[in-house]
Amino acid sequence: METLPLRRGLVTGATGMLGSYIVRRLAARGCEVRALVRDMGRAAWLRPLGAELAQGDIADAGAVRAAAAGCDAVFHAAAVVSPDPDWEMFRIGNVEGTQHVIDACARSGSRLVYVSSTAVYGDSRYERAPVDEMAVLPELPSHDAYGRSKQEAEGLVLRAHAEGAVHAAVVRPPPMYGERDRQFVPRIAVVLSRGCFPLIGGGTTTLPLVHAQNVAEGALLAATIEGAAGRAYNLTRDYPLTVANLVRYAAQGLERHVFAPSISLGAGRVLFRAIELGLIAAGHRSLSRHAGGTFEMLTHDNPFSDERARRELNWRPTIAPDSGVADAFRWWKAHHRSTNATR
Repeated sequence: METLPLRRGLVTGATGMLGSYIVRRLAARGCEVRALVRDMGRAAWLRPLGAELAQGDIADAGAVRAAAAGCDAVFHAAAVVSPDPDWEMFRIGNVEGTQHVIDACARSGSRLVYVSSTAVYGDSRYERAPVDEMAVLPELPSHDAYGRSKQEAEGLVLRAHAEGAVHAAVVRPPPMYGERDRQFVPRIAVVLSRGCFPLIGGGTTTLPLVHAQNVAEGALLAATIEGAAGRAYNLTRDYPLTVANLVRYAAQGLERHVFAPSISLGAGRVLFRAIELGLIAAGHRSLSRHAGGTFEMLTHDNPFSDERARRELNWRPTIAPDSGVADAFRWWKAHHRSTNATR
């Protein structure tokens, strides 16, 4: 397995959960780390982790070019994540921004690891399980602006590689958890903090959920293994995690007793329909569209195969759910007043 040098890396989205773990993993292996950040003051906490801060935004092509100069690899983890279906917002942030990163890598000669998402597989993923990287990506509905933007950005990256402009690989994580999570953990923690979480079918479903450090380790492998170039990798099954165990480990982290009664599949469907209608009535129509997908996730086992990553990258995750989930929810409990969904 031929490896490539990694002496200095640039991380976009470094103040986000995954980006910060990539910064840590780069520093731990003795690399110089540069972080592209919009607000130097709010990103100052990255300096003790070993990061040099470069001010800028992926919307600014010149700032991205300057930050990428002299880097062996660029880890593009910045993204717009929102339930809002506004396509233009996602196009500018996730598609146009990715093109700026590609252009910067082409100019500097940096390798590129693009952090995509299993959202590219769409809502039909459970019907097509097991889903591997050879699956044809479906045409997504207009309201799935996030998934569409990740599909388009992937296409730009892989075409640029095929044309010889950049040396690039794509990693596709599912929902992630860990310290500084602004998406999954806050939403679940709010429910668990009320002391009750019904388990549909007893909570035996295995979730498509991974720890962000495990994804960061996979991203570094994709940047340093020659054979990864031009390929996409699902980083989607670090350890089996059932819904019941998620609730148990999260309750430990929250130091909260959570009543978790088992309910039938039919009762769960009624519950989520009620949640959907309640969100619509409250004026949160964009959020209501995710109720069906959440129900599918809670009632269908993880559909994603990560066999390629384990075989070609020798991906061996190190953070297991029994410690990782508890720590993530413990961190949320201590910091939740400052967590919010931002880019």
